[in-house]
Amino acid sequence: MRDSVRAGTAKSEQTRALILEAALGLFREHGYDGTTMRAIARQAGVSVGNAYYYFESKEHLVQSFYDRLADEHRAAAVEALRGVTDLGERVRIVLTTWLDVAEPYHGFASRLFRHAADPSSPLSPFSAESKRARETAIDLHRLVLSGSNMRYDAEIGRLVPELLWMHHLAIVLYWAHDQTPRTERSRRLAERTASTVARVVKICRYKVVRPLVREADSLIREFLITEPDGVGRSDGVSEPDQGSMSPVPDEVPAPE
Repeated sequence: MRDSVRAGTAKSEQTRALILEAALGLFREHGYDGTTMRAIARQAGVSVGNAYYYFESKEHLVQSFYDRLADEHRAAAVEALRGVTDLGERVRIVLTTWLDVAEPYHGFASRLFRHAADPSSPLSPFSAESKRARETAIDLHRLVLSGSNMRYDAEIGRLVPELLWMHHLAIVLYWAHDQTPRTERSRRLAERTASTVARVVKICRYKVVRPLVREADSLIREFLITEPDGVGRSDGVSEPDQGSMSPVPDEVPAPE
């Protein structure tokens, strides 16, 4: 009985993967708007009803692609980060491993981006529908920070990963329209900005800069990330002395 259940689950996952691969191929060839669920089902060799059984719409197919890309990126980045403690180098590794993992999908990225760039679209990285992929990415940037040799307090640990993710999205935007061989300009941009971003993060530890970090986080949450009404986050931290230029007390030690 258990063997038959496992066999059924494996076959279901295989069919799901087949439909997703068919969709990605058609998106590359015809674009998102030019691809129908009927065409995806035909390409995958399944019925239209079967395609809709696994994916309710094209948007759900794209969300599955986002999730897969986020998982593949996390696996590649975690492996590449082993033994690296310099924050700038860790930021660079996360960006360049994403470029490596995403490279096969560059062909349809620019076509998809006009939908993803609309904050009200379910395909937007800020949408409620994209929450799983977004949180996977932010959690990876949290790991970038926690595994570095930089000391920081709990508030920085809470706020900075989302700002690192925003930098990552800026690289993704540039990459989507990059026509250089193997998106070489995007790679150079990632490498050039990584150390600068790391320096900015270190400056964020100072009390006089902290209100700006909080305001950036507030702007992202109010105008970009789509959450149900009433869902939000209050840091519950009193405003620090803005006249001080010393770092706030260290609460998160650097790794040994």
